Amino acid sequence: MKQFLGAAFVATLPALSLAEVAVTAPWARATIIAGRPGAGYLSLTSDMGDRLVSVSSPIAGGVMLHSVASGENGVSRMVHLDTLDLPEGETVVLAPGAMHLMLMQLTHKLEEGTSFPLTLTFETAGEITVEVPVLGIAATGPEGAE
Repeated sequence: MKQFLGAAFVATLPALSLAEVAVTAPWARATIIAGRPGAGYLSLTSDMGDRLVSVSSPIAGGVMLHSVASGENGVSRMVHLDTLDLPEGETVVLAPGAMHLMLMQLTHKLEEGTSFPLTLTFETAGEITVEVPVLGIAATGPEGAE
C-alpha cells in the first residue's frame, strides 16, 4: 500500500524544468538619436531545446525579433518573428545583416561604452536578464565573439 501511495504522489508532482539557455556575446550598436530604433545581437544555445517567446528592456518601448529575407530584385527585407525556436544543442546567432533584435521607441540614444538590461523570456527556461554593452556605430561585434 505504501508503494502505491508513494507512486501516486510522485505522479502528481509538477515536472521540474531542467532546461537551460545560454545567452552569450550580447551587444548593441550605438545610435545617433533616440528617435531611431537600435539593433541588438547575441547568441542563444539551449541544452534541451526551447523557444524564445518575448524580449523586453526598460530602455525601449518594445523589442522585436526580426529575420532578414531576400525580396524582389535582390533587396533584403526584415520579417517580424513572434517566437524563435532553439533546437537542442544548437547555437542560434543574431548578427548584423541576419536575424537581430530591434529596440523600438528608445528612451534615449544608445551611447558607446554604456550598457542596458535586456530580458529574454523562454517557454521552458523562463526569464533570463543580461546586460548588453553598447559598442560603436560601425561595430561588427564584441572582440572574441564567434
